[in-house]
Parts: sequence; structure tokens; C-alpha cells
Amino acid sequence: RSYGSIRSAVPFTVNSDVHRMIVGLKYQNRRAHATALGLLLAMAIRADANVDVEKFDFVTWAPTSSAHRRRRGFDQAELIARQVGRHLDIPARALLRRRGSVAQTGRSRRDRLSGPVFVAHRAARGARVLVIDDVTTTGATLHAARRAFRSVGAEMAVCWAVAATPAR
Repeated sequence: RSYGSIRSAVPFTVNSDVHRMIVGLKYQNRRAHATALGLLLAMAIRADANVDVEKFDFVTWAPTSSAHRRRRGFDQAELIARQVGRHLDIPARALLRRRGSVAQTGRSRRDRLSGPVFVAHRAARGARVLVIDDVTTTGATLHAARRAFRSVGAEMAVCWAVAATPAR
């Protein structure tokens, strides 16, 4: 069983191209940015010598809060994950459900560390899953996703984000 660290393609630095694309996707309905972000992430995953892309059964995503999904009309992590799956030839499947609707955005670091609560689909039992998110700050969201997969007996849950905020 492998539940290693969270990896990211690039740092999430203000005014970088990736920062502008993620903000555009999440807050300006620029869904086309998911294509470029998914390609960037897929290339980073494929370039990682510690990752054997052929071993994954599914690619999935850490679902956003229901309030954000309703407001945006989509889940940005899902759009990115589906692109990653397309580029890496791994089937994309919704394998996590978010319990409650509290978003991580705008919460204090301390509050973020408690993270959201996810429930993993039973189809993940024995599966090797690649879990995608757009940005990781404290890692709480992806750690919560990993815990959910562990609880249903997933063989492996490897977590990647497009970008990671620099440590403070």
C-alpha cells in the first residue's frame, strides 16, 4: 500500500501564469484553462521517476464544496482531473463524496488543517487511485482524500495538485 506525500507540478505564486489560469478557471468561468492545467499536471506526473502511470486504475479528484460547485456550475478539480486522465490514458471516475459543505478557501491555516471529510466509493477497494486537486495549501484536503481511500481498502492513493502554495 502506498499513501506517499502530496506532489505538485509548480509553486502557486501570485501573478504567475498558473496562478492567473487557476483564478480564471475558478472565479471567471474560464473552463478552457482546465485543458492547459491538466496537460501541465499530466506532464509533471509522467516526468516523475517515482510514479508509474501504468499502475493506476483510476484518476479522480478532491471534490469542491457543494456551494462552490453550485455557484460555479462545475468543479475545477474534476475538469483538471478529466484532462489528466485523458492525457495519461487513465479512466476518470468520481470516487469521492464530500461530507458537509464547508470550503477550505478563506479559512485560517488552523481551521484548514482539520480539512474536509470525504467518503470514498466502494469501487476504490483494492484500486490504485491518482487523486487530483487544483491547489494545495496545507495539504489537508488531499490528506483527507487519502484517508477516505485508505478506509475503503484502496491499494494506493497518490495525490497531486497543479500548484502548491509556498511554505510559510
